[in-house]
Amino acid sequence: MRLSCSLSRMRRNLLDTLLNSPDLQTIIGLREWIALPELGVVGLRAKIDTGASTSALHATDISEFERGGKRWVRFTAHLGTLVQRRHRCEAPVIARKTIKSSNGHVQTRYVVRTLLALGDHLWPVEFTLTCRKTMRYRLLLGSKALMDGKWLVDPARTYVQEKPQTLTSPGAQ
Repeated sequence: MRLSCSLSRMRRNLLDTLLNSPDLQTIIGLREWIALPELGVVGLRAKIDTGASTSALHATDISEFERGGKRWVRFTAHLGTLVQRRHRCEAPVIARKTIKSSNGHVQTRYVVRTLLALGDHLWPVEFTLTCRKTMRYRLLLGSKALMDGKWLVDPARTYVQEKPQTLTSPGAQ
């Protein structure tokens, strides 16, 4: 009993130290507001999932085309859960990847790379495009993106970072 109380106290002290450190901006919660400025997407709630290696974006109407001798995809990004907003996007194809979901379902998806804004950080992230209409969050931020962004996740907190600055999104419907 004494050992568990001591560990609990140590954990609280470590968390207090982290939360009060000058490096607070590196901490994110289980859910955060993000933007994808190159795609014109703003105000999207993301679920942080350290158990998923790859990030995923809810997309439909996906079609491949060629531009400048390279493969691109055109797709509709779906934003919001209660109020559905759609935004038509285009991005170069990085790869096609076979993903096995936690329930064992295997699917081949397009992979695109775009800038992600979270708080005042901006960095390139790879996303697979997939239908997430049955999921609560339209964007899943996986561990590879979190490592690239150098984030520390506190699953007991949500919306730790400020919303990224709004952008104009001329394609939003």
